[in-house]
Amino acid sequence: MGIETPRIAVAGINPHCGESGLFGDEDDIQIAPGVAMAKAEGINVEGPIPADTVYHRANTGSFDLVIAQYHDQGHIPIKLIAFDTAVNVSLGLPIDRCSVDHGTAFDIAGTGKANHVNMLAALDYAGKLVAGHR
Repeated sequence: MGIETPRIAVAGINPHCGESGLFGDEDDIQIAPGVAMAKAEGINVEGPIPADTVYHRANTGSFDLVIAQYHDQGHIPIKLIAFDTAVNVSLGLPIDRCSVDHGTAFDIAGTGKANHVNMLAALDYAGKLVAGHR
């Protein structure tokens, strides 16, 4: 991403990160230990942080990256903020992978209504990824 030490937030999976077990214990049992392990390796990470506030905090500059726990937890806020320019980047794969951040839009395929701006943003980011490997 071009950030030497990114500030990473990890979203909680349960409402308000489980409220000390009231709404689930996955945040305490599974996510918090993973965050602690990452911190022990020197990664600048915080979490779990309630998903209903973490994206606002990232959007206002507190974090460079938010790790979402599932698809819609990450896609809803980014589509609200940058529907036509957001790029989906899959991390942790053996290859660089990025794509448009919206769906397939089969309902408007072939109608000439699709906006190409998101595809251009994905191609631009793919170029940046490739340039970073040289």
